[in-house]
Amino acid sequence: MMIVRTVTPSESGKRLHRYLRNLMPNMPLGQIYKMIDQGKVRVNGKRKNQNYELAANDEIVLHLEENLFRDASAGAGQKKAKYIGVNANIDVVYEDAELLAVNKPAGLLTHPDQSRSKDTLIGRVHAYLYRKGELDSAMFLPATANRLDRNTSGIVLVGKTAGMLHRLNQWIQQRELDKFYITIVEGRIAGEGRIEGALVRDEKRNRTSVVDAGSRPSGAADAATIKSAATRYRTLQTGRTHSLVEVELISGRTHQIRTHFQSIGHPLLGDLKYGGHVYGSINHQLLHAWRIILPDGREFRAPLPPLMRQTLKRLNLSLPG
Repeated sequence: MMIVRTVTPSESGKRLHRYLRNLMPNMPLGQIYKMIDQGKVRVNGKRKNQNYELAANDEIVLHLEENLFRDASAGAGQKKAKYIGVNANIDVVYEDAELLAVNKPAGLLTHPDQSRSKDTLIGRVHAYLYRKGELDSAMFLPATANRLDRNTSGIVLVGKTAGMLHRLNQWIQQRELDKFYITIVEGRIAGEGRIEGALVRDEKRNRTSVVDAGSRPSGAADAATIKSAATRYRTLQTGRTHSLVEVELISGRTHQIRTHFQSIGHPLLGDLKYGGHVYGSINHQLLHAWRIILPDGREFRAPLPPLMRQTLKRLNLSLPG
């Protein structure tokens, strides 16, 4: 018996064994490898190895009894959500067939968490693509490669295809993707600098701390929870009480920018969790992921949000150029 499937555009770039694993979640991975090795899986009529990278419109033929396939694939793709009525309002910075760059507003979660909020950036992205007819696979959903805190705004990259999502994740892991933020810090800071300080997370308190040399903060489970971190900054303008700073993440740890600037005595304006003070009605960090440069040279920029522009004006600060 032959089972025939055609690879959709969003599934392009997926490894053959991962595709089959998604297609037949109830089949042991070892058995999937065995089918590939025995030639019971053909792509465009030819045998391929397990790491073959699929392309859109590839025809996959499985030589497998229908009842065995039915049992192996039971439940596959059932998690695909319905997006009718879901908020699809996103600010698109860039989009092509594989990549989507979205300007996330402050106050919106990137992904669902334990809160009851159902409105998230990734939910909006899925609804947006659903309405465009681009959610073409029950086995692959576009996903974000980077995430921002709820109250941090700016660029989030979404892989619309499995191949692009894999490339984005590799670029981030290998530190080949340059990420720049704009923020307002308390106090006067000038010039350029680099902040280095290992960080440790306390997930219960949702807090990150700098690890002092030769010591370990309470709550750290073991040395494996301590992560090295480095942040570069360049002061764009210094005011009487605050400074406008561009920040480049060398590593990408949770709350890294907020923790590092607190450690040098310049917490972010409004960032109460990390030593900042309320400014007017602002009681959260003003942090904006405004610029991303891909290894291929493409650069994406997201304009500053209205609240940040208004605050800069009140502080007599402005973005150069």
